[in-house]
Amino acid sequence: MKASRRAVAVGLVLTLSGCRRGQDEAQPAPSAQQEPAAAPSPEVAPDSAAPAKQPMPPDMRGALASIAPLVESVKSAVVNVEVREAAPARRSRSGSPWNGDGRRSPFGGGMPGMPFGSPFEDPREEGPRQGLGSGFVIDARGLVLTNNHVVADATEIRVQFPDGRELDAKVLGTDPLTDVAVLQLQGNLKGLPVVKLGDSDALRVGDWVVAIGNPFGLASSVSLGILSAKARDIQVGPFDDFLQTDAAINPGNSGGPLFNLHGEVVGINTAIIGQGSGIGFAVPSSLVKELLPQLEKAGAVTRGWLGVAVQDLTPDLGGALGVANGEGAIVTEVNEGTPAAEAGLKPDDIIVAAGGRPIASGRALTRTVALKAPGSELPLTVYREGKKTELKAKLGTRPDLEGVAARKPPEEHAEPPHQRVGLSLSDMDPRLSRAQELPRAGALVTDVVPGSSAERSGLVPGMVVVEAGGQPVRRATDLARVLKESPPGEPVLLRVAVPGGRRELRALTAPES
Repeated sequence: MKASRRAVAVGLVLTLSGCRRGQDEAQPAPSAQQEPAAAPSPEVAPDSAAPAKQPMPPDMRGALASIAPLVESVKSAVVNVEVREAAPARRSRSGSPWNGDGRRSPFGGGMPGMPFGSPFEDPREEGPRQGLGSGFVIDARGLVLTNNHVVADATEIRVQFPDGRELDAKVLGTDPLTDVAVLQLQGNLKGLPVVKLGDSDALRVGDWVVAIGNPFGLASSVSLGILSAKARDIQVGPFDDFLQTDAAINPGNSGGPLFNLHGEVVGINTAIIGQGSGIGFAVPSSLVKELLPQLEKAGAVTRGWLGVAVQDLTPDLGGALGVANGEGAIVTEVNEGTPAAEAGLKPDDIIVAAGGRPIASGRALTRTVALKAPGSELPLTVYREGKKTELKAKLGTRPDLEGVAARKPPEEHAEPPHQRVGLSLSDMDPRLSRAQELPRAGALVTDVVPGSSAERSGLVPGMVVVEAGGQPVRRATDLARVLKESPPGEPVLLRVAVPGGRRELRALTAPES
């Protein structure tokens, strides 16, 4: 024990020393413009070739004094997403290719790409599970963006704002293949704070970015970093195009926003490397903007389809196929009866542009085609036997290759309203009334589901509801009727009796009908 305490003390000393050293080193160095120019060496001949003059690096010492004003302007729209999942044990999340259990490890070496933010308890645990993630409000109508893997299979969703306000939410639309979900808030939506989606395409590697979310349940945590890379393919989905950042993001940040210094959302924080440090990934906002109209209106995304198999063009393959440019997508197979076949594409064709946009790889072609609506025309720039040609394809509808559509969401049961808020009730028993000094009539609370609306309202087994919404409650059916008739998402004032004869008030949110 003494040795352990000594080790902790040494660790603290080293940590504090490191902080002091960092403060000492943080003192500004003299500007390069203030240093005298070095005199030319007399040993160098005047007509010798002088080295090229290097551009002076910019002085960045005053570029980022504080991000506090930025944080204050946007953090009120960043929410905590609490979900309750009615999932059977030992199965993957419906429609989600995102796994944090190491079964799919795009990085190898025991370093799986992990989605964070759906840290449901032990996956072997039976019965309903709970998890936490993040999200952000993008529209005053109550639209919230988050990750699909945060809300997949959720039967209840509760959104909590930094100011303490809590609202129920339902899933409006999801796209498992890009891990994006849109929620619709329920109840009183007056005065909702919102943030704006920015242009992730305008970001440059090295730009400052700010992540806000609820890592490990620590609400409204802020971290600062830079954009480390763009267009990352981490092999977790067919349309990977991630932003990489070193801003600290952890389990619970999933679905939270990545801001630029204008206070615009440029990404949805989505994945991390399990054993990495400072390596996180976000879905770019430009992709989200493309998906949002379909998610709002249809609840899902329908994608364009060519019907070809492709591989990346390398410089060696380009030379063998008579193309000097080393970037593009080589067509290796054309399926019969597909839009590609009807457009005249053939094996060994090299697609270098689609819809006027350069195509650098096979996956770039896949993403470009998938963002187009079925039925739209897509111009293609193709090299065939070294000669450039222009084709035009009318896109079909992409098949459900991943089986996402076949995975149905949890069935909605026509439960009584009191059960949908997490209550089990019975009529009051006169014998219990005498023993516990409780009313002879009322709705007796016999069970409360953990994490439910009933638990959040402070109801516990043994209480007796004697009044609801100003109406007397003499039996369990009276309370069920009041809850059913109350406006969805609105609190219902309950008067309850507790053992010992005391009366108290509770506010229970009415369930969605």
